This record gives sequence, C-alpha cells and structure tokens, in this order.
Amino acid sequence: MHAATVEESLIGGLDMAWKWPAAAKDGSSEEWTGFIDQGVMLEGTLTVKGTFRIDGNVKGNIISDQTVILGEGAKVEGQIEGNRVVIAGRFDGVIFAKGRVEIQVKGVVTGEVHSPCMVIDPGGIFDGRCHMLASSDTASTVTIPIRAVGNA
Repeated sequence: MHAATVEESLIGGLDMAWKWPAAAKDGSSEEWTGFIDQGVMLEGTLTVKGTFRIDGNVKGNIISDQTVILGEGAKVEGQIEGNRVVIAGRFDGVIFAKGRVEIQVKGVVTGEVHSPCMVIDPGGIFDGRCHMLASSDTASTVTIPIRAVGNA
C-alpha cells in the first residue's frame, strides 16, 4: 500500500486495512488490524480481529483470531491467544495458539505453550512447557516418542 492510499484513508474516512505481504497458499491474505510501536507501554487486555504486531511493552492479555507478531523490540508479559503466534522478541507467560507458534532467531519464550505445532528457529530460545494439542482443538495431549540416533 502506498502512502497516498494511507493518507486518503486517514483523511477521507475510508476503511484502512493492511495486507499480509506474503499471501497464504490458498491465495488469501490476512488483514493487519494494527500495531504497538517501540516506546509504547500497554497494561490490560488487547482484543483484535486481525493480524497485530507488537514492538513495544505489553503486560496483560492479547487476543486475536488471526496472527499475533512480537517484533524484536517487543517485551510482553501475560497471555496470548491467537491462531498463529510469531515471536522475535521476549515473551513471558502462556500462549494458546490454534494453528502454530514460531519462535524466531532472536525470540525468547519463557512459560507455557499450548499449540498443535511449534517451530523454533536456530537461535530461538524456549524455556518452559509445551502442550501439543490435537489440531481438532481437543484437550487431549499428543505424546511424541523420541529415539536417539547414532549409538545403536
């Protein structure tokens, strides 16, 4: 989206929605609801309808039906509920994700993760408990056996 469109949206009263830069496999894209920039501190509950990015400090609950992104400058303490949660900053608390949780290279997560899928990039840090729920959103825990390879 170019600057003129944003300016028209702000001045003309048109609805402004940002699109996720990479479209999903089905060709659709997520709408950005907004963001909290560096230097902003929020305490309380934040409920959003679309994709939301945080680069500031938040203490409390974040609830989204789409994606929650914690940028490299983010420091969040509390609880996150979303479909997809991407962490490149610092998070301390509990995450409930219906889809997946991604901890990126500089991401640090301390606490609990409840999700059917969790991805930790090399360099990402996870210190806590992970509860891998079935994708049908049932409360049953999936146990994945791990076998050591090498000294057989």
